[in-house]
Amino acid sequence: MASMRCAAIQLEAVPADVDANLATVERLVEDAVAAGARTIALPEFFTTGIGFWPELADAALPVDGKATELLSALARRHQVLIGGSMLIRDPDGNVRNTYLLVTQDGVAGRHDKDLPTMWENAFYVGGDDDGVIQAGDLTVGAAVCWELMRTQTVRRLRGRIDLAMTGSGWWSIPDWWPRTIFRRMERRNAATARQAAASFAGFVGAPVLHAAHVGSLRCRMPWLPLGYAGRFEGGTMIVAADGTVLAAADDGEGVVVADVSVGRSAPSLAAPEGFWLHQRGALPAAAWHYQRVHGRRYYRRHVAAS
Repeated sequence: MASMRCAAIQLEAVPADVDANLATVERLVEDAVAAGARTIALPEFFTTGIGFWPELADAALPVDGKATELLSALARRHQVLIGGSMLIRDPDGNVRNTYLLVTQDGVAGRHDKDLPTMWENAFYVGGDDDGVIQAGDLTVGAAVCWELMRTQTVRRLRGRIDLAMTGSGWWSIPDWWPRTIFRRMERRNAATARQAAASFAGFVGAPVLHAAHVGSLRCRMPWLPLGYAGRFEGGTMIVAADGTVLAAADDGEGVVVADVSVGRSAPSLAAPEGFWLHQRGALPAAAWHYQRVHGRRYYRRHVAAS
């Protein structure tokens, strides 16, 4: 296995403000490069953040837009590999949550997240590619947020990749009444967010770069008279192929860096037989179903190009 210095970026995004977020991404990538990183992972939705915000309907970019131009310029300038996901409006009029992997020679490939999570259904449609991207001699597997929760992700990447590049925008359980119950659910939710990223290396047999969002999150709740007030779980980390966490972020925006042995190894964890790798909990399971129904209607009315 070859050793490579890698970085994962933890971001506190400005809701739906593409220009502000790209400026922050550029600054943090420069910090990662200054620390010696040659491969850099950005979070899911690094251009916009994620919440049930109507403004996201207008925040999707073309695949060759200014975010891709920035990543390409940074990759050329520093001769590094950069990956992260954003809302992309494709020529067919649909929006997808697209992970782009960019080298100094341009875009090496893309992966469209397979299934939107909860209120994300309001803003994009899923994809069906395998997420395996060749970048020179390195085979990268791209996976986004709750793709780290599903056995089908393991099946498409297991034993096929040298490095997994992943990102999330994982939100907390709101602090509703009765607070004792909701806080217990949130402790489990926060633990699952970290477990999903840390255990993924064992499932696929490759090291993992996982970049995440942090900070507060406020938005409407679909079909409910309540607002959502919570936070992003963070959990940015770099994990060796054997599951050892090599570096992890505390609260707040920043960069984690570690030297990683990149290459394939025998997976140390067997995937369950069912659909989910990890238990979701009662409230996330309910939100998964009802917000999917709401979100698909919202998408057709407000986001899909006519």
